[in-house]
Amino acid sequence: MNAFCSVFGQILKLFPRSEFAQLVGETGAERHARGFTSWQQFVAMLFCQLGRAHSLREICQGLASIEGKINHLGIGSVPSKSTLAYANEHRPWELYQKVFEKLYARCREIAPKHGFRFKNPLLSIDATVIELCASVFDWARYKRTKGAVKLHMILDHNGHLPSFCHISEARKYDVVVAREVMRFEPGTVIVFDRGYADFNWFVDLHQRGVFFVTRLKKGTRYSVVEERKVPQRRGIVRDTIVKLTSRKLRTPSPLLRIVEYIDETGRTFRFLTNNLRFGATTIAAIYKQRWQIELFFKALKQNLKIKTFVGVSANALQTQVWTALITILVLRYLKLKSSFGWSLSNLVALLRFNLFAYRDLGAWLDAPFSPPPEPLAVQIPITWTAPEGSDPLALANSPKQPAILPSLSPAFS
Repeated sequence: MNAFCSVFGQILKLFPRSEFAQLVGETGAERHARGFTSWQQFVAMLFCQLGRAHSLREICQGLASIEGKINHLGIGSVPSKSTLAYANEHRPWELYQKVFEKLYARCREIAPKHGFRFKNPLLSIDATVIELCASVFDWARYKRTKGAVKLHMILDHNGHLPSFCHISEARKYDVVVAREVMRFEPGTVIVFDRGYADFNWFVDLHQRGVFFVTRLKKGTRYSVVEERKVPQRRGIVRDTIVKLTSRKLRTPSPLLRIVEYIDETGRTFRFLTNNLRFGATTIAAIYKQRWQIELFFKALKQNLKIKTFVGVSANALQTQVWTALITILVLRYLKLKSSFGWSLSNLVALLRFNLFAYRDLGAWLDAPFSPPPEPLAVQIPITWTAPEGSDPLALANSPKQPAILPSLSPAFS
């Protein structure tokens, strides 16, 4: 007999029910609940992401179509559309933010290192715009005929995991969110593009012991302090120690560094950093790793439900975005635990096909195209019942008697 619950049920085991209940109590998510639990809402929204459901109707009917198999998911009944819609609109999305943080801590324990020789944490920061319909999401109006929100993110290069997310209105500048919301430990190396150019923020990062690598913005005023010797390696053409002389600086500029690099296509890049110790080629390689957060945004939008929404309120949108981020952490976790060379898109597609298959998830991840093991043969004992009042021995020895049909013992009838 099969000793495993469904693949979806095994995925849900990544979220201990006791831990989830504690987070529900901390956020007060079930303060006015009437039978429909936060766990049921979470299962439904996770099914929306993994099952690629496009509406509330598809979520509820998709779960209802396999109702005989939902008990092992921890939900006794399938919610109605109105119940799920009301929960998404009114229950605090902060619950799913806390679930995301717990799962990130679990993923971080098994994530590989970033691949550089230095041991400092390496993070990328960036933001992407999620476009919305202005007539439907009137609270998120961005332009005259468009609506949008902006997803700000920190990507941990240990395993390429999202470590921090923040959703704001689309008009808010990236650097404003970075100054107000994001916090970095001393010794961390962060990399970002020119959209975060703020010289006073650069000084603040330096004073807090945080290293940064970015591209030098055109028109930046600085004075040269020292010309460093250029390494005999292809690509690096200049390495200079400078001080910023911008009038916008509230405090004197610390010593910074400009590294000029020419890539294989002949394009010239000028990187600005406050790290005076790393090699020039390492600085160029660090900025090249910033492309990983662009690839992450692309994978998030292509493979998960983050471009169309099943609710129109701000709370419903936050809930769906956070469950999408939880789902991509689940996918990263499964990839890290698997020995098979999964691509994210292939893993999402095959998981959708096998979501309610009763197979060992770990074995399936390592060998997805091998057949499942044969079930163990179970021997059923059969008893023979002779007609009442007859001699069983005589019946067995008599070739002229008609065959006696077997009857199952009461235990198997």
